[in-house]
Amino acid sequence: MSEIPLEIQVGELLRAHHVTLVTAESCTGGLIGHLLTNIPGSSEYYLGGVVAYAYEAKVALLGVSWATLHQFGAVSEEVALEMARGARAALHGDIAVSVTGIAGPGGGLPNKPVGLTWIGISTPAGAWAQRFLWQGDREGNKLSSARAALEMVLSHLKTKVL
Repeated sequence: MSEIPLEIQVGELLRAHHVTLVTAESCTGGLIGHLLTNIPGSSEYYLGGVVAYAYEAKVALLGVSWATLHQFGAVSEEVALEMARGARAALHGDIAVSVTGIAGPGGGLPNKPVGLTWIGISTPAGAWAQRFLWQGDREGNKLSSARAALEMVLSHLKTKVL
């Protein structure tokens, strides 16, 4: 017996709670939105997403501050939180999930290695983020990040709605 895919579980709970989800993606390049929209009827609960890869896009589309980017870097808890808050505000969703990370194979630094990813969630009740460090190749790191984002949303929906 196969496990129900995360995107279906998330969709069922979003629909049951009558809440909407939006996404802000950097290193995943729209993969979370892709997974969600593979499910028929997902337009009932998934409003859309922003793929903001460059600093300029994070600032212009999600309201991430230049000061935050310069002080902490794009791959940080602070930026993940600003991305999630910005997506929720821009797209008028009930819940937003954001992902920012270093997919690899290049781009890593001693304090920010390849595979480092921050995932943020924003709801009317608050925002929080979680750090992950993946060990895969570029595609594996992107998929791990997308799955972790969906798992965070699912966990939130199971414990509290908004």
